[in-house]
Amino acid sequence: MNNLELQKHANDVRKGIVTSVHSAKAGHPGGSLSAADVFTYLYFEEMNIDPKNPDKEDRDRFVLSKGHTAPGLYAALANRGFFPVEDLKTLRKLGSYLQGHPSIHIPGVDMSSGSLGQGISAAVGMALGAKMSGKDFRVYTLLGDGEIQEGQVWEAAMLAGHRKLDNLCVIVDNNNLQIDGPIDQVCSPYPIDKKFEAFNFHVVNADAHDFDALRAAFKEARDTKGMPTCLVLHSVKGKGVSFMENNVGWHGKAPNDEEYAEAMAELDKIEAELEKAGEA
Repeated sequence: MNNLELQKHANDVRKGIVTSVHSAKAGHPGGSLSAADVFTYLYFEEMNIDPKNPDKEDRDRFVLSKGHTAPGLYAALANRGFFPVEDLKTLRKLGSYLQGHPSIHIPGVDMSSGSLGQGISAAVGMALGAKMSGKDFRVYTLLGDGEIQEGQVWEAAMLAGHRKLDNLCVIVDNNNLQIDGPIDQVCSPYPIDKKFEAFNFHVVNADAHDFDALRAAFKEARDTKGMPTCLVLHSVKGKGVSFMENNVGWHGKAPNDEEYAEAMAELDKIEAELEKAGEA
């Protein structure tokens, strides 16, 4: 898939994020938007998955360790064809299968998550299980940079490095903000790359919003043998909606009707620019 197609899908994912959170009047748009390009690359190019057979045995697995950014995951799954895009408007509604954190009962979701720090442990278990059973699927997990303040993250990383799980790709969405403010002021996890290297990971730093950089980073992860890989992806919280970008207040805040209209107008403008680029 070329970069223009990926950009179009990513813009659709961002529209889905904004629409679902606005409809729910609750949710976490900032960290969902910062990871929208990563979700898009994973589900539209990187992973071996099939929306028509979401439970196929040889599929790659994905665990959203930062489970509060479920709106981003749901938007990617819906646009990839796992369930109707219209269902995004039911986010957090009574009786909806799309609740505030991912559930394994949702088509395409491989692990229920939400308690920060725990998702990576599940991903390590999946990768280890694949190794022990001789299966060659890959396991991906996405963590927040604030999340890696959790001690359990490093227990899981220690085991992954010790067991040389080269079928595991840990992704850190490094947008520099968490709910209480800048991560380096709350409890600095820096240098993130050196910490993972100390746990016997191969580490790649890359731009989370550049599809060429993402393509190269994920290829490097696949090509790395004898150790797991951590991709430290430098991102902008709220990416794609100007008034949400680099604004910690949008960690867990839903847009009102006026803000929703403004955000969607910006995303519609991006869509029109992408369509024009495709015609050129």
